[in-house]
Amino acid sequence: MIEYGFLSLVPPALSIVLAIYTRNVIVSLTIGAFSGSLIIANMNPFFAATNLVEEHIFAQLSSGSNAQVLVVMLVIGGFVKLLDASDGAKAFATTIGKYISSPKQGQFAAWSAGLGIFFTDSGNALIVGPLFGPIFRRLKICKEKLAYIIDTTASPVSLLVPITGWGVYVVSLIENSFQTIGVSDDPFQMLLTVWPFQFYAILVLLSIPMILITGRELGPMAAAQAKHVAKTNGNQIQESEVSAQEQTVEDRPSPTIFVASLLTLLFSMTAYFAYFAYTEGVQGIHVRSGICISYILASIACAYVMRRKKNTSYGKSLDYFIGGMGNLVFICIILVLAWSLSSICQQLQTGEYLASLLGDNISPNLFPVLVFVVGAVMSFATGSSYGTFAVLMAVILPVAHIAEASLPLTIAAILSGGLFGDHTSPISDTTVLASMGAECGHIEHVNTQMVYALFVGILTAIAFVIAGFYESPIVILWMIVVQFVAINVLAKVWGRRSF
Repeated sequence: MIEYGFLSLVPPALSIVLAIYTRNVIVSLTIGAFSGSLIIANMNPFFAATNLVEEHIFAQLSSGSNAQVLVVMLVIGGFVKLLDASDGAKAFATTIGKYISSPKQGQFAAWSAGLGIFFTDSGNALIVGPLFGPIFRRLKICKEKLAYIIDTTASPVSLLVPITGWGVYVVSLIENSFQTIGVSDDPFQMLLTVWPFQFYAILVLLSIPMILITGRELGPMAAAQAKHVAKTNGNQIQESEVSAQEQTVEDRPSPTIFVASLLTLLFSMTAYFAYFAYTEGVQGIHVRSGICISYILASIACAYVMRRKKNTSYGKSLDYFIGGMGNLVFICIILVLAWSLSSICQQLQTGEYLASLLGDNISPNLFPVLVFVVGAVMSFATGSSYGTFAVLMAVILPVAHIAEASLPLTIAAILSGGLFGDHTSPISDTTVLASMGAECGHIEHVNTQMVYALFVGILTAIAFVIAGFYESPIVILWMIVVQFVAINVLAKVWGRRSF
């Protein structure tokens, strides 16, 4: 086999540098993959293009598991769009909002709604924001706090629930990398194993109720809340809200649409997986087919209730569904390019060469925290956790395998780093959507959220150091306790009462 040496590092390095510089993941992955094909084809651009398309892109598309993943992603996109068009989630949350009477209840409700809308990160912002905006104004809570709650629940909860588009996406990346390095472990089971090590997602979700319990805010968020309360005219806000409610009450959608869709989804998925768990065991193809069938059934249930409650024709529902499938074509393109880059890196032996360079310079125990930092920097610079996952899964996992670092911890570090960087990045789509959903100034949202996110990011880095030497799910329990104590101490020393 040809030894490519230093040239084997060019495709992943070029992809990462271009992703940071251009902030366009598709362009970066394409150029990175093409550079690898150029190296394989001895710098002949004609044969390089042929190699890239025939030996890698077409080969990845013809893979049965990869094709299944693309179908599942499109179906999930169709369901999300259909449910969003029904306004059922908004109606469900509006019903709950009637029982909110205090600032603490309002923030807990917004946090709970963010957890409940787990099937879409972007939809989270567009549903929770407009719904709770009037409630937060009535309760005199600043827009920055609503944007923070939206942004902090959107991506983390989607990443933690393995049956969402995020879960399918990550499993496909893991599966492709495992095939590259010859690991036979089931990718879905690996994602479940990784779950308690997703330190950033878990800690940042729990940070919201922990902060609410103290009744205080820290740093720029405290200043924003104090400024908002000082200039708020309660009577005007209440009057404008009543007027808005009167305008919308005639065309208020039914929460039944949301409830029926979600119950159909969860029931059908539970029954499907339970059958195979009891008979032949749940395999990768069962996971993909179960998710696909369940989302299709949920879409049918949603269309049926929309027909009954809103008189929406089945043809119109189908149009919504197909439009939603189109929304995920971008993600599918990223997947195919990431698979192709991984295939090219395998042929160039990138992982083996990088591992030989690292040698004994980096302890396998400290490898996860290093990956977390690299992922955070890349995601912050690009504003894309999706792109960060795609590149690092293809490049870092083979190195971790050769260096004998923990694969579950490495995967968790990639996910946590990508999520942390995305959460703090001002150019992240979810960060922008959170600002839009809360009708909050974007820079104000980024500044007020930064202190809270950095606090959790530091705890996450500490958690990966500990887990590197003591790999146990108990670590997350320790860190939850540490976070709770730290938040209470910081709130008492530097916090300012918010309500």
